[in-house]
Amino acid sequence: MISLNPETWTLRSLSKALRKREVSPVEITRAYLRRIETFGGKINSFITVLPRPALKAARSAEKELLKGRSLGPLHGIPFAVKDLFFTRGIRTTCGSKVLKDFVPAYNATVVERLQAAGAILLGKLNMHEFAYGTTSLNPHFGSVRNPWDRTRVSGGSSGGSAAAVASAFVPLALGTDTGGSVRIPSALCGTSGLKPTFGRISKHGVYPLCWTMDHPGPMTRCVADLAMAMNVLAGPDPLDPSTSSVSVPDYTRGLSDGLKGIRIGVPDTYYFDRLDPEVDTAVQRALQVCKRLGATVKKISIPLLPEASIAAFIILLAEAAATLEKWHRTRARDLGDDVRSRLNLGTAVMAAQYLKAQAIRRKIRENFCRVLEKVNVIVTPQLPITAPKLDQGGVSWGKQTEAVPSALTRFTRIYNLAGIPSLSIPCGFSAAGLPIGLQIAGGPFDERMVLRVGSAYEESTPWKDRRPLLEGE
Repeated sequence: MISLNPETWTLRSLSKALRKREVSPVEITRAYLRRIETFGGKINSFITVLPRPALKAARSAEKELLKGRSLGPLHGIPFAVKDLFFTRGIRTTCGSKVLKDFVPAYNATVVERLQAAGAILLGKLNMHEFAYGTTSLNPHFGSVRNPWDRTRVSGGSSGGSAAAVASAFVPLALGTDTGGSVRIPSALCGTSGLKPTFGRISKHGVYPLCWTMDHPGPMTRCVADLAMAMNVLAGPDPLDPSTSSVSVPDYTRGLSDGLKGIRIGVPDTYYFDRLDPEVDTAVQRALQVCKRLGATVKKISIPLLPEASIAAFIILLAEAAATLEKWHRTRARDLGDDVRSRLNLGTAVMAAQYLKAQAIRRKIRENFCRVLEKVNVIVTPQLPITAPKLDQGGVSWGKQTEAVPSALTRFTRIYNLAGIPSLSIPCGFSAAGLPIGLQIAGGPFDERMVLRVGSAYEESTPWKDRRPLLEGE
């Protein structure tokens, strides 16, 4: 029998228990709602909780399942979404005072797909305002706190999503990743998060920030759960012309195929510069685990990495300034200081700079694809640091100081520029008890390989089973 303790639940365990009728959707939903009511205020991961609609949907799911009418593995299981995914009749604030009363008339495609699969919407998650930041410090709805240490950030911009999963408030959350905003909070909160290939998941009904680098993605407790979510989320959408018609595989197949014969590439520069020693040690140990599991680990060279990081920043500045131009022009005083400052900077980007950045994008994508013909995946640290303090402005590297947002995006935003899939999973903990993330990237539309490598490592290590102890537990 499954335990009625949400701390132990995963999508996979809940799905099996529901099919065996060991637990009901109503019991699951009530358990999560009780936990949110008890501990939610300490983490501040939700902007809107939906107890009545969620319980109504749970009762409906329970009736259908009792009649033997299953809509799939997620039928009867709760989920939550970052508060920039449109939800019909439910406010969608984008974490901003500007949109605090905005109620969409339709659902985002990914919300529609999850609900069509029988999943139950539990609420809308806190975030960095307009997804334009890396910390989820929010002046309008309060900052999201890291469940492992509430004096530290959860990461951003999908900080509420990662914090909610890590706190066992929900087993599945959706985020968006423009410069690392699924992977950064996943690494800082010790959860699993996938930025899929650009065009693999629909952006219809997702408030945009940077239209050529925005990637919706799932966040869960383990890799197997990411695969289950991808089976529902992935695929073309006629409402989003940027989605791809590349066929969608069963992402749950091949997860247990192991690492024998897998070729892992480790960049010889850039990803191991200005790196916390504890992070370096954890990543090197992870690579040794992969070797013991049968993988070949080799050094690789990827030209233009520093230039690609700058290009990604320029494209983000320019496109975000265009996307948010209306609010910057008419509601500047209602924007947070950091968002307003970035928008001011974006208006200064010249057309020539933007076009040069796009040229670098083409080259870096070619460079990655060329390397990924020789190796199956690229493995690096997910972040150079563990979770910074809420009021921390910079990171010291000897005599140099790097701003926190720069440190948090340095290893992530290049993959947004290239549009290739990238996974974050835990690979250890610091002496202070903070999670350390491992980044696994693969070729375009090769999420299955990325998930396979992540699953093999995950199943051979204890990290996915560690949970933060919330105050009062």
